[in-house]
Amino acid sequence: MKLLLLFATIVVLANSLHVKESAVHSSFDFDPHLARSKVNGPSSRIVFPSPPAGEANKEFWINRAQQELKERLQKPLNLNQAKNVILFMGDGMSLTTVAASRIRKGQLKGNTGDEELLSFEKFPYTGLSKTYCSNAQVADSACSATAYLCGVKANIVTIGVSAKVNYNNCTESMDKANHVSSIAAWAQKAGKATGFITTTSLTHASPAGSYAHVASRFWESDADITTWAGLTDTSGCMDIAQQLITQEPGKNFNVIMGGGMGKFLPNSVQDSHGKNGERADGKNLLSTWQYMHKKGAVVTDRAGLLAANLTKVDNILGIFQSGIMDYHALANNTKQPTLEEMTEVAIKFLSKNNKGYFIFIEGGLIDYGNHGNAPGIAIDETLELEKAVQKARDMTNPDETLIVVTSDHGHPLSMSGYSGRGNDIMGLSDLMPDNNGQRYTTLNYATGTEQYLDEQGKRIDLTGILGGHNIMGQYPSYIEVDYGVHGGDDVGVFASGPYEHLFRSSLEQHTLPHLMAYAACIGDGPTMCDKKTP
Repeated sequence: MKLLLLFATIVVLANSLHVKESAVHSSFDFDPHLARSKVNGPSSRIVFPSPPAGEANKEFWINRAQQELKERLQKPLNLNQAKNVILFMGDGMSLTTVAASRIRKGQLKGNTGDEELLSFEKFPYTGLSKTYCSNAQVADSACSATAYLCGVKANIVTIGVSAKVNYNNCTESMDKANHVSSIAAWAQKAGKATGFITTTSLTHASPAGSYAHVASRFWESDADITTWAGLTDTSGCMDIAQQLITQEPGKNFNVIMGGGMGKFLPNSVQDSHGKNGERADGKNLLSTWQYMHKKGAVVTDRAGLLAANLTKVDNILGIFQSGIMDYHALANNTKQPTLEEMTEVAIKFLSKNNKGYFIFIEGGLIDYGNHGNAPGIAIDETLELEKAVQKARDMTNPDETLIVVTSDHGHPLSMSGYSGRGNDIMGLSDLMPDNNGQRYTTLNYATGTEQYLDEQGKRIDLTGILGGHNIMGQYPSYIEVDYGVHGGDDVGVFASGPYEHLFRSSLEQHTLPHLMAYAACIGDGPTMCDKKTP
C-alpha cells in the first residue's frame, strides 16, 4: 500500500511539473500563429514580410550551402612561414557590432543586408577569444592588450606587466622582473620592421600594449601620473609617452600613427593642432624622437602623410590630433587620413624590409561609439576597419602574410525583435511592439544614459528620432549609468594566411600572439621553423 501511495504521489508531481513546464514554454516561445499585434488591436495577426526574390525556393539555400561546402573542402592548409604579420584589432567590436555592421554595409548598397559579408568575415578560419583578465571577469583595453600582444593575462587597467603588479603601484610596475615582452619586441629581435596604427592616441591602452610597462593605463604623460597616482615626484615612474619614445621596443618602431600629440609636449608649447601640450616636466618628446631618428619624418595631417617620400625616410611618426582622432563620420577628410590610408602607407613602407614586418592596426573608436550608446558611430568605425583589412589583403600575398582580425572585449549591445528582412538595422522593429504598443529599436544597450521614458516611466515613441539617418543618435539602454560599460562575452577571431588554421575554436586571448609567433618563427617559444615541432 505504501508503495502504491508513493507511486501515485510521484505521478501527481510529475503531471504537475509537466503542466508548469508546458505553461512556461507556451508563455515564452514565439508562435507566429498565436501572436497578436497590440498596435492594430487584439484580433489582428502579425503579417510577416515575403522573403527576397528567389529565396523562397529551397534549391536556393541548398545550392548556397553546397557551394560553401565545396569551397571549404578545396581549401588546402597553408603551412608556409609567415614573413609578415598584421594584427587588426577592433576595440569594443563585439559580435553583435560585427553583425549589425555587416547588415548596415549591405543596406547602404540597397540590399536587405543580412546576406552581406565584411572583408574579414570572408577569411577562411574563424574562432572565438575569451577576454577575461587575471582579476576581471569583464576586461578593459589594458589587460586585454597585454593578453593579445604579450601573451600573458594581467590585472585590469595594467599594461605590459604580469599579474604581480597591482593597479597604481609604481614600484611593482618599474620592476623589470614583472615586465612581459610583446610580439612587436619579438619581431624586432628577428630583424623585422615593426609599427602600429591607431585611431585613438599613441599612448592609449591598446597600442601601449606593444611597448609599455605600467601599473595604470591612465599614466599617459607625467602629469597623468600625478593625477591618477597622486605622485608629486614622477621621476621614478616612467609614463607611457616617454616609454614609447625612449625605451625598447617603442623607440625602434619604424611606423607610428595615431592621435594624442599633447602627451608628448610641454604644457607651455602649442601643438600642430592648436592646443597646448600636457606635460608638466617640460620635456619635448617629439624633439627627442626627431633627434634619435635623423632620417625620420614627422607628419601631422593627411597631405603630409600621403606626400611622404617613403624611399628617403627610415621612420614615420604621424600624429593627427591633439587627443584621440576624430570619428570618421565627423572628420575633416582633407586633414585627417582614414584608417585605410594609414594602413596603405604603412604596408608600403614596412615592405622595404626584406625580413618582413609586424604591425598592429587598431580601429579604436568602435569602442567610443559603443560606450556612448551610438551604434551608428560604432558601425561606421567598424566599416572603416573592414576597408583597411581589405586594403591589407589586396596589398599582400596570403602565401607569406598572416592577417588576424579580432577585438579586445565586447559591449552589451543587443539586436532584438522579429524585424523583417531589409528593415533598417538602425531603426525600429517593424513587427512586434512592447506591451504598451510601442515599437522599439532593433539595437539596444544594457547600460547607458538615455532610456527614453516619459514622466510615467513609459517608453516614448522614437519614430523619426532614431534610424539610419541619425548616425550620432544615442540608443536606448536598460540600466542608467553615466557611461556605457564593456561586455564580457567572447569576441571573434578571423585569420587568413600562413597557419590560419590555428585560429579556430575557442581560444584564450593570450594564446593569440603565441600562434602568430609560431607562424612567423619569432619569439622564444616553439615555431614552425623548429624541426622538433610537429
